[in-house]
Amino acid sequence: QVQLVESGGGLVQPGGSLRLSCAASGIIFGIYDMAWYRQAPGNQREWVATITSGGSANYADSVKGRFTISRDNAKNTVDLQLNSLKPEDTAVYYCKVMGIAYWGQGTQVTVSS
Repeated sequence: QVQLVESGGGLVQPGGSLRLSCAASGIIFGIYDMAWYRQAPGNQREWVATITSGGSANYADSVKGRFTISRDNAKNTVDLQLNSLKPEDTAVYYCKVMGIAYWGQGTQVTVSS
């Protein structure tokens, strides 16, 4: 069955950067669109970015120009580069296989001085 393992989160100061990675297994990775979501304390989970099987990317307005999603079909990974981080980016970040009802454990990103 599908398994997703997110990594790369941590504590970073405002304006800093992080790179998140998600390793997928149990699926034919290259045929699926992949996405990143996040959930801040007390908030609903929200969509951050999607990358299609063909490599086209879309972003939520709140992260456009600061975050970059990418994928490596040979390694079955999808990454999220987070730049110019703000305190409001603090959340648990999850990757998602579009069309499959499964969530990994997520990785915590905390932006604070």
